[in-house]
Amino acid sequence: MGQPTRRDLLGSAACVVAVSGALWSTPGLAATEAVKKEDGSRPNVLGPRDGYAPLVNTLVSMLTWMRGVVVRTVKGMSTADLDFLLDDRANSIGALLLHLAATETYYALHTFEGIAWDAWPEARGEPGTSRLMLGPPAREQIKGKPLSFYLDALETSRARALAGLRQRDDAWLLKVDASWPWGPTNNLCKWFHVCEHESNHNGQIKLVARRLAGTKDRAE
Repeated sequence: MGQPTRRDLLGSAACVVAVSGALWSTPGLAATEAVKKEDGSRPNVLGPRDGYAPLVNTLVSMLTWMRGVVVRTVKGMSTADLDFLLDDRANSIGALLLHLAATETYYALHTFEGIAWDAWPEARGEPGTSRLMLGPPAREQIKGKPLSFYLDALETSRARALAGLRQRDDAWLLKVDASWPWGPTNNLCKWFHVCEHESNHNGQIKLVARRLAGTKDRAE
């Protein structure tokens, strides 16, 4: 992914609209308490639950929902499926999954530890930090692994994200970074980007999945 300049569609104006719109308005007390009582068995009920600040957990519920979609998309895939390339310029499903884990890892390093973008501590062995870029290196290096390898990488990055978000409050989530390449951007927008980034690549994964030999179109 690199420096996120391609995210012009998520510039400051779009993010302000998303943050200030009805989705992020504070729900009534009764509604908030009802959602908090959800035990996680109904992932389609988004909103604040115990363990996080209200807005933080609304974001967490969205991240969780989107990750479930990605995992369902790749369920049952073989190593050959995960390594399949549509053409000599394509990315494999396996590479895209590691790219998602790496992106989440980078945003955690940046927003939780204050590490400047592109100043990554690869020497510390952070999971996924050498796999953010796609393209030729990924086609050569990311192959021959079972689905469990990629799911483990996603679980590792998500565990780190949840641990960090659990320690933050809503004031942190709404704090604005005036120096971000897209323009003034808050932590909510940065983490919402992690969510929509998974949605974007899930579409690519589905496209590749429909081209796998001997498979039927997967359900939407």
